[in-house]
Amino acid sequence: MGQRLKIAGWISVGVLAGALTTVSLQTVARGSMAPLPLEELQQLAAVFGLIKTDYVEPVDDKKLITDAISGMVAGLDPHSQYFDKKSFKEFREGTSGRFVGVGIEITQEDGLIKVVSPIEGSPADRAGLKTGDLITKIGDEAVRGLPLNDAVKRIRGEPGTKITLTVFRKDESRSFPVTITREEIKTQSVKAKLVEPGYAWIRISQFQDRTLDDFVRKAEDIYQKDPNIKGLVLDLRNDPGGLLDAAIGISAAFLPEGATVVSTDGQLAESKAIFTASPSNYVRRGNGDPLKRLPEVFRKVPMVVLVNEGSASASEIVAGALQDNHRATIMGSQTFGKGSVQTVRPLGPDTGIKLTTARYFTPSGKSIQARGIVPDVMVDETAEGDVFAALRLRESDLVKHLDNTQGGEAATDKALEKAREEARKKLEEEAKNAKVERKLPEFGSDKDFPLVQALNQLKGQPVQASKTLTERKEARKDD
Repeated sequence: MGQRLKIAGWISVGVLAGALTTVSLQTVARGSMAPLPLEELQQLAAVFGLIKTDYVEPVDDKKLITDAISGMVAGLDPHSQYFDKKSFKEFREGTSGRFVGVGIEITQEDGLIKVVSPIEGSPADRAGLKTGDLITKIGDEAVRGLPLNDAVKRIRGEPGTKITLTVFRKDESRSFPVTITREEIKTQSVKAKLVEPGYAWIRISQFQDRTLDDFVRKAEDIYQKDPNIKGLVLDLRNDPGGLLDAAIGISAAFLPEGATVVSTDGQLAESKAIFTASPSNYVRRGNGDPLKRLPEVFRKVPMVVLVNEGSASASEIVAGALQDNHRATIMGSQTFGKGSVQTVRPLGPDTGIKLTTARYFTPSGKSIQARGIVPDVMVDETAEGDVFAALRLRESDLVKHLDNTQGGEAATDKALEKAREEARKKLEEEAKNAKVERKLPEFGSDKDFPLVQALNQLKGQPVQASKTLTERKEARKDD
C-alpha cells in the first residue's frame, strides 16, 4: 500500500507540475508570476494519491482534477467559476438570450442557491419565484454545499421536462415546492410602453446580444405613437446585468459621444481601461450602429432611472454612468453592488473559466463593488413602506466577496443585526395575521408605486420618498 501510494503521489506530482508549468508560462508571458509553491503542490499531489489508493471506491483521475480546478476557482469569490463542456455551452447560450431551463439568475448564499432575479416571462417567473428566494432542494437533492455550477446543471435540462424546486421565502417565513416545466428561454430583454401621453416607460430586464437593437426598436415604436415625449422612465429593477458592451450602448443612447461610462482596474494591463460612449465600445464587428436610428428626442428628454436591490452589474454601470454625468435622476433602493469584471478564459475547445479580473468604477471614480449605486431619491416598493429592506441581501453579504477598496466605514454588525431582528419580528407578526399572500404589483402597471413616484419626479410634482430606506455601507467581509 505504501509503495503504491508513493508511486501514485509521484505520478500526481508529474501530472500537476506539468499542467501548472504550462499555465505559469502563459501567465509569466502576461506579466508577473511568483515562484510556484512547491510544498503546497506536494500536499495537493499527496491528497490526490491518498484518494486514488485509500478512498472507499475508485475515483476517475479526470473527475479529481476537474473538481480540484473547480474548487480552486470557486474559492476566490462568488462570481469566478470553472466551466465544463456543458456549463460552457450554457453560459454562451445565456448571453445570446436563448437557452433551455426555467429562467432564473442565481447565486450562492449560506450554502443555498439564491434567486437574484427571475427572467420576465420565463417558467420561473410564471411560477411566482421572486428575487431573494432561496432554493433549498432541487428535486429530492438538498443543495447546501452544492457548487453553483452543479446547481445550474441540475436545474437546466431538456425542453418539456419538469423540475421541482423547494423554495424558502424569507419575507414570508415559509418553504414550499414549485414544479416548473423547462423550456427554451427566449428572453425579451426590453419592454416599453407609453404610460400616459408624453411619458414613456422602457424596461430592460437583462443586457444581452440583442438588447441595444431591441431598445432602439422599442424607442422608435414609442416615438411613432407620440413624438412629443416629455419624460422617460428607464426601469432597471431586478436587472441582474449581462454584457458590458450592451450596457455601454444603452448608456451611450443618453450621453454625449465620448462621455465616460465606466472604468475598470485590475492586475493586467488590459484590465485598466476607460470605456466611453463611443461606437467602438459597443458596436459589434460587422454590425452597424443601432443608435443612428434612435429618435433624437430620447437623447435629451428628462429621465428617471428606477433601480432596486436586484439591479446588479451591467445595470449598475448604466445607473452610475447616467448619475455621474448628471443625465438622469436615480430613484429606488440601493443596488446589489456587483462591481467586478469577469473575463472568460478558454482552457480548451469546450472548457474554460470565468475569472474575476477587475473592478468597475463609475465616471466619478466611485467603486461599485460591495456598495452599489445609491439612488438620488430613496423610494419604497409600496406606499406602505419597505420595512423588510434589512432582510434583503446584497453583494457585500456574500461569502468571499471582493472588498470595495475605497475604504469607508463598514456597517456595524450590531446595527445591521438590530435592523434585521426588527424586520424579522414584524415579518412573523404579519405571517400570523396575513389572510392573503402579499404580492407586489407588476412592473409598469398603474399600481407600480415606484413608477408613479418616478412620473411625479418628471412632472415636478411631490414625490413620496422612503421613510425606512437609508444608505447601506459596505458590510465587513466574511473571510
